[in-house]
Amino acid sequence: MLTLSPGERAGVRADVTTDFMIAPEASCFTSCPPLRKSRNLKVFPRILLAAMAVWIFTSSTMAADISVEFSAANKLYAEGKFADAATAYEKILQSGAVSPALYFNYGNAEFKSGNLGRAIAAYRQAAQLTPRDAEVRANLEFARNQVPGPMFRESRWSRSAGWLGTFTLNEWTGLAVVAFWLTFALLAAAQIRPALKTALGGFTRGAVAVAILSCACLGVNAAIHFSRQTAVVIAQDATARSGPFDEAQSAFTAHDGAELAVLDRRDNWLQVTDGSGRIGWLQRQQVEILPGS
Repeated sequence: MLTLSPGERAGVRADVTTDFMIAPEASCFTSCPPLRKSRNLKVFPRILLAAMAVWIFTSSTMAADISVEFSAANKLYAEGKFADAATAYEKILQSGAVSPALYFNYGNAEFKSGNLGRAIAAYRQAAQLTPRDAEVRANLEFARNQVPGPMFRESRWSRSAGWLGTFTLNEWTGLAVVAFWLTFALLAAAQIRPALKTALGGFTRGAVAVAILSCACLGVNAAIHFSRQTAVVIAQDATARSGPFDEAQSAFTAHDGAELAVLDRRDNWLQVTDGSGRIGWLQRQQVEILPGS
């Protein structure tokens, strides 16, 4: 069983923030006689308010249930039942909950259970949500150092643009939106009050520059994120074959926790490459696929 070094955080985080997406029920509107139109206009706001109340109540109930399950999983971890804790965290993730603390704790539980691949995959998910979290990145690097064999090296372009990963996609999007609306507000103010045009000129040019830069960074970060996929091996020893079938010759062996770049897909097979440039095919159930980080 693997253990974290004394300098690494091996505990769990107590709070979890979940995000839910609940699909509203479809509504059907039909044409009504003119005399009943005013009644429909009065009923519609009530229906809308009722739907909002149901949505808020459902979300609150689900969040409360997730918090209870999260606390139970943390208790299992504190008792040293790491495999049971990992199963409990995984169940919460499968329910649709998303949280850096949830992925972090799940990674710790899998690491303590000796599952390097699942731990690395969880830490990477947490790092995507909180790229500036030092504890997440420290545990990720510590787990990576336990994996034998060559490490996958990112392309020169990805490494040169790696500083973009300091912010999440949501943060880049928020910055771009704020810069855009600030530019729009300054331009509108200059049109409404021409006397302010000279005074606001410098601020407007700065806002335009920030908007263009943030949009460019958002585009580059999104392109890197969605155009590259990584497969993390979750089997103890996965044999990569020369072709997408069981009878193909062995190309190389990837150990638990190895991070491989995905090149192609065919049915339930993935074509991957490792850090030394070797190429082979792995079965889908042998890996966990992650977007680029």
